[in-house]
Amino acid sequence: MSDTLPTVLVVAVALIDVDGRVLIAKRPEGKSLAGLWEFPGGKVEAGERPEAALIRELREELGIEVTESCLAPFVFASHAYESFHLLMPLYLCRRWSGVVVAHEHAALAWVKPNTLSDYPMPPADAPLVAWLRDLL
Repeated sequence: MSDTLPTVLVVAVALIDVDGRVLIAKRPEGKSLAGLWEFPGGKVEAGERPEAALIRELREELGIEVTESCLAPFVFASHAYESFHLLMPLYLCRRWSGVVVAHEHAALAWVKPNTLSDYPMPPADAPLVAWLRDLL
């Protein structure tokens, strides 16, 4: 594997409901890693701050509004895929407005942290599960 892969910055969030469950989203058919479960979020555009990107992605993907003050940086993933290196900060969020709806994903699931590992995830997302399980 080359050490000169381009780095792609992607932001993700663990939305946590009042019962302590975490929202995960199933990647739709036709996308890379289709059928795997991931934390909602997306690519940070050039010149965009990670928090602004996450607020934008949550509006587009889930139809909810989140304020920056409700996003708590938690942990990050660093994973080399074949053609790029993914750097993905994961934020925690317990407060948002609106109803969570799958606008771009095949399905959504609210899952207790100790059962997150039952859902197949992309290689970059999977290591984050232990952090959520141990600290939530």
